[in-house]
Amino acid sequence: MSALPQLTRQQFWILVTLTLVWGINWPIMKLGVTGYPPLAFRSLSMILGLPMLALVMRVLKVGFHVPRPYWGELVRLATLNMFIWHVLVILALPMLSSGRAAILGYTMPIFSALWGILWFQTPLRPRAWLGVVAAGMGVMLLLWYEWTAFAGQPLAVLMVLVAAAFWALGTQQLRRTQMPVATLTIAFWMTAMTLVLMLVLTTLFERERWHWPPEHTQISILYNAVGVFAFAQAAWLTLARGLPPVASTLSVMFIPVLGVFSGAVYLDEVLHWQDWAAVVLMVVAIASVLWPSQTPAQAEARAEDTPPKSS
Repeated sequence: MSALPQLTRQQFWILVTLTLVWGINWPIMKLGVTGYPPLAFRSLSMILGLPMLALVMRVLKVGFHVPRPYWGELVRLATLNMFIWHVLVILALPMLSSGRAAILGYTMPIFSALWGILWFQTPLRPRAWLGVVAAGMGVMLLLWYEWTAFAGQPLAVLMVLVAAAFWALGTQQLRRTQMPVATLTIAFWMTAMTLVLMLVLTTLFERERWHWPPEHTQISILYNAVGVFAFAQAAWLTLARGLPPVASTLSVMFIPVLGVFSGAVYLDEVLHWQDWAAVVLMVVAIASVLWPSQTPAQAEARAEDTPPKSS
């Protein structure tokens, strides 16, 4: 059974920035869709964000071409990683607090571990099991005071959980893709396809509610365009493609904590002792997959002490 990977310096800083950007985005999104059609909000964010992502690709000299035989796989990955997630979460968000939505959305690592075991026969090391259990306990603590509220919004809760389960499956499949293209290229085309879907849905179901977005929605749209679609989505796909699914998913478990605490700061959502205890458990979950199991020197010494196998 292979050891859990260590993050490179670049992956570490991508993870830190991604956690901050996505974590505080939950109350920002909640403000953005308050009084504004959610599908239109997401569409406008993508319309602004996609050209920014294309500009980043130009600067980095990343190509846009995807060979024709891989377009079917690209559509499948977009469906699992983006279509279902973006549609269901943005529709559920007006019915939930930003903290609740973040907590439910980041049950994804638990689903990812289950998909890995049941679908891909991927065994988990004891430390990975510790991370999954700690993440699950942290989610339960964060939800401690939410059960009564959830009882009034069962459809919204179900929508976010379904979105998280499909996103988890998409992460597993993204890690295993053999497409000979850059991750930024995959991110660009998946975002472009998701934008087309969003435009169709908002035209069909929200056209009568279209209006010029108020100032708070404009700020939220701009934040999502730059932070989420020009950076975070591509950054996440890069981590998900470069790390094993359990490591990549558990490594972002501090995002729902930031979602809860930023919601408390900006939207006056109440905090309890369980929230603080959940912080400790999320740190344990992250450490279980990212803390090096042994130093390079220890690994080299162990290799030297291992006797050769007899033929």
